Amino acid sequence: MDVTFWEMIWPALGRGLLTTLQISAVALTLGFLMGIPAALLRVYGPKWLRWLSVGYIEIFRGTPLLVQLFVIYYGLPDLARALEGLGIEAQFLVLDRMLAAYVALGLNSGAYQAEYFRSAIQAISSGQIMAARALGMSQFQAVTHIVLPQALRLAIPAWSNEVAYMVKYTSVVFIISVPDLLARGQFIISKYYNPMEILLTVGAIYLMIVLGLSTIMGKIERAATIPGLQMEVERG
Repeated sequence: MDVTFWEMIWPALGRGLLTTLQISAVALTLGFLMGIPAALLRVYGPKWLRWLSVGYIEIFRGTPLLVQLFVIYYGLPDLARALEGLGIEAQFLVLDRMLAAYVALGLNSGAYQAEYFRSAIQAISSGQIMAARALGMSQFQAVTHIVLPQALRLAIPAWSNEVAYMVKYTSVVFIISVPDLLARGQFIISKYYNPMEILLTVGAIYLMIVLGLSTIMGKIERAATIPGLQMEVERG
């Protein structure tokens, strides 16, 4: 395959890569914002909130991501039409393809991140909360100022995996015509009929991005390590 061809397709693949990275970043951020409260509610919340948290986590961890994407992109508009037939305004349930991708991947990631954070929270000795309470802190203050900062550091290795997984998981969004890296590759294949070269190229790009992000997260993990804490967690 000549150089001219590669010069012609790289801009399209580059735009697709930017879309993939954008979806990954938004989904991870949404997942983080949902995962922290879900983990805290599962560990410290009242019974009904614990069950609500468990229900969210198990539903999104126990069903395929593709099904979740279809329900959000295709199912919610059906629900909106049904509600509007009853005189209830529900147009907000109709999401465009990018927003549907953000929501589906964000909810899915939030369920997994909640479990990472829950494990890290439970790894912190309960004696630290008791000591904080003895010093006059409320439970909320003890959790937010003592437990959570340590738990976030402990969760970095597992959260690093989520970063790598999310880049790969975004490939499902091409099913709803989001112009991500894989969708751009599929378009080039349909136009030039050279699937092997393009798919290998797309796969190599995913691999380089994942390896690069894993390297960065590894450096962050080493920088955030608390000396002695890992040994304490392993003994516990």
